[in-house]
Amino acid sequence: MKLLHIDSSVLGPHSVSRQVSAAIVDRLRKATPRLEIVYRDLTSTPLAHLSGSHLAAAQGATPEAALLHDLAAGQAVLDEFLAADIVVLGAPMYNFTIPSQLKAWIDRIVVAGKTFKYGAQGAEGLAGNKRVIIAISRGGFYGSGTPAAVGEHLETYLRWVFGFIGVKNLELISADGVQVGPEHREKALADALQAATNLHAA
Repeated sequence: MKLLHIDSSVLGPHSVSRQVSAAIVDRLRKATPRLEIVYRDLTSTPLAHLSGSHLAAAQGATPEAALLHDLAAGQAVLDEFLAADIVVLGAPMYNFTIPSQLKAWIDRIVVAGKTFKYGAQGAEGLAGNKRVIIAISRGGFYGSGTPAAVGEHLETYLRWVFGFIGVKNLELISADGVQVGPEHREKALADALQAATNLHAA
């Protein structure tokens, strides 16, 4: 069984989402014999954002020489995702949505003919056989009924985009209010780490 572990926080060891995603992976490693783990840090090895040249190459145009390395990196990212049985994703909220590094990764895995296709009934996801667990961290509180709920574009986006490629039952572990104050941060992190420990085995 293969697990793909993705982190996207720019905060290194100070990141809440990194601590929680690591705890999730540790839980699954201990519970699953012979689990093969691939790790990708999107801040230490960032992907380029898509350009017109990327789209032209995807449509069959001969890519510029300068683009070849990045196209190979994008293909490697897609191959990692396709090969994974489990995906563990660390996703902090930056300015009400996902980090741009994570968006660049998503742009490389949401690919027609690979993770979704269009048919007579519209779009059909092709990646529904994966277990996807997301460690979310948010500085404030964005739950339903809160004043800031309308500004929540992290969890809502991730639910939609993974649902689009076929993953309907995302497992989310959230640490909320980590910038409200030290006590809130400590409790949010402790609760999220406990939730990671309680995850069922793969």
